[in-house]
Amino acid sequence: MMIYRSFARCIVLLLVLFVHKGNVTAKAFTGTYGINYGRLANNIPSPKEVVRLLKAAKIKNVRIYDADRSVLDAFSGSGLDLVIGLNNGLVKEMSSSADRALSWVRENVKAYVPNTHIVGIAVGNEVLGGGDWDLQSALYGAVRNIYNATRKLQLDRVVQITTAHSQAVFSNSYPPSSCVFKEDVAQNMKKLLDLFTQIGSPFCLNAYPFLAYMGSPDHIDINYALFNPTDGIYDEKTKLHYDNMLDAQIDAAYAALEDAGFDKMEVIVTETGWASHGDANEGVATPENARTYNYNLRKRLSKRKGTPRRPKSMLKAYIFALFNENSKTGATSERNFGLYKPDGTIAYDIGFPALKSSSTSSRLSIKELGTQSWHSSYMSVLIACSSALFLFLRS
Repeated sequence: MMIYRSFARCIVLLLVLFVHKGNVTAKAFTGTYGINYGRLANNIPSPKEVVRLLKAAKIKNVRIYDADRSVLDAFSGSGLDLVIGLNNGLVKEMSSSADRALSWVRENVKAYVPNTHIVGIAVGNEVLGGGDWDLQSALYGAVRNIYNATRKLQLDRVVQITTAHSQAVFSNSYPPSSCVFKEDVAQNMKKLLDLFTQIGSPFCLNAYPFLAYMGSPDHIDINYALFNPTDGIYDEKTKLHYDNMLDAQIDAAYAALEDAGFDKMEVIVTETGWASHGDANEGVATPENARTYNYNLRKRLSKRKGTPRRPKSMLKAYIFALFNENSKTGATSERNFGLYKPDGTIAYDIGFPALKSSSTSSRLSIKELGTQSWHSSYMSVLIACSSALFLFLRS
């Protein structure tokens, strides 16, 4: 009887989708909490072990910075939502060739869905505001060609196209209401935002109170950066109070979007975190501060509320990062943003489990074995319905 009820629910859902099919828009984020799975390291767990770790931690939203096949294969059948990256080195090529963009999407997305639940493509990372002017000019064309490729391959309703920006695209970000886009990025930014408005994509922001504090420690209260109790700041123009820096950074982005004429666009945080170790001049990069920031951020996101400027728009954030990455260059802090150490143990405790050995996780109790046959029929119905739903959305 339970199987029939599940099948009936699937039929009802199909009917609902049929009625609303013309309004379906790809959404890459479920809930409020996600993680960046960076892999610039030679000592981190295998992708299959990472899948087990993420499922144990109940983290569903995952971003990677490329389209590595070992990762795409490992995520197959996991149920995790994956945003893949088209790295900056490919942006110019994709911008100049629609055929190349089509091939890239066919090889790295079409070939893997629906088994690997790819829900988004991030085209480049922090391109605007950087020093490569040719790359900045090429970004719009790359985004357009990748999106058009998803349309041709009937993936546009399930795969969302984005690009992430650093705070280098902003001018006058304090107080939040004064923020605008810099003049030298405004033209390229407007073209992107026009396209994103048409296709329903959000504005993606990499926001780091850690970096802001490091840049001006004499003028910023460390508690304000760490979500600890503090007097905060008051924005005279909007009459809004901010008790933490991340909310202020996000609302600064909203102010810039409004100034540019895009007051309906959602802001999603695609990177934020705090380093647990640093160089001698990075004294605030400690395990204690990293734990405080990430623990308080997790609590903040669990409240499922918005910012002072957008109280009804639930804040969503991908944390940077899953692991400490020993192959990253630059300051020591760059290699120490991970919630986990390379061996899968926690870097500090914010409530997530450590990676357990595969032998332990693969054992099944007698009771579990006895119920597998019953569940197999039940799951086959659900899998069939899921496949039908995906095929329907692609049609």
